[in-house]
Amino acid sequence: MPVAAPHIVSDVMTAPAVAVGRDARFKEIVRVMNERRVSALPVVSGEGRVVGVVSEADLLPKEELRGRELTRFERIQRRSRLTKAEGVTAEDVMSTPAVTVRPDDTLAQAARRMAVHHVKRLPVVDEDRLRGVVSRGDLLKVFLRPDEDIEEEVRRTVVSYLFPLHAHAIHVSVRDGIVTLRGLVHDTSLIWVAERLVQGLEGVVGVESQLGGEESGPVRPCRGHFGRPAF
Repeated sequence: MPVAAPHIVSDVMTAPAVAVGRDARFKEIVRVMNERRVSALPVVSGEGRVVGVVSEADLLPKEELRGRELTRFERIQRRSRLTKAEGVTAEDVMSTPAVTVRPDDTLAQAARRMAVHHVKRLPVVDEDRLRGVVSRGDLLKVFLRPDEDIEEEVRRTVVSYLFPLHAHAIHVSVRDGIVTLRGLVHDTSLIWVAERLVQGLEGVVGVESQLGGEESGPVRPCRGHFGRPAF
């Protein structure tokens, strides 16, 4: 099936990436984050290999625990945060190993990795060398895709493929990323397939299906939901 190749991380990542070295001082890290308006920075070795990531969360313990007198139990319980609070360089406070993605990973793979590890930004590495950074905002860029482009791809890769003899009778419209399919088809078992394929196209926010069988007439409008069939 001639479906367009999905976007990959290298399509949307920021490159070159801003990074700091292991020995970057605490105030330097804060300054770079503020100037670049980012919430995290990759930490690299002298060869450009990513050895960790330092984020705002890694830096906050210094303020959070400032001047607090901790009990012995609290010091044991918060050992990791206390270590970060006492750190003065990137190597002292960074999170390691770094959670990364590759330039040829799909945006879906990057999004899943962010969700699983609860991070907002990922270093993009190739053979452990830093190539760029991808953020949550970068992954959302696919939803800026024009409705006209989505409509053309739906017609070309879904309608023409599944319903070659009835493509002219199926109306496709897209508004704000929501695809509406209308018309009558010979094989109603393909309606659900069409909905799922359209849902899988990048930039699609939702699918409203008004497809029906030629004999029974159009079915009631049905809004598809990602991840499960729409009945």
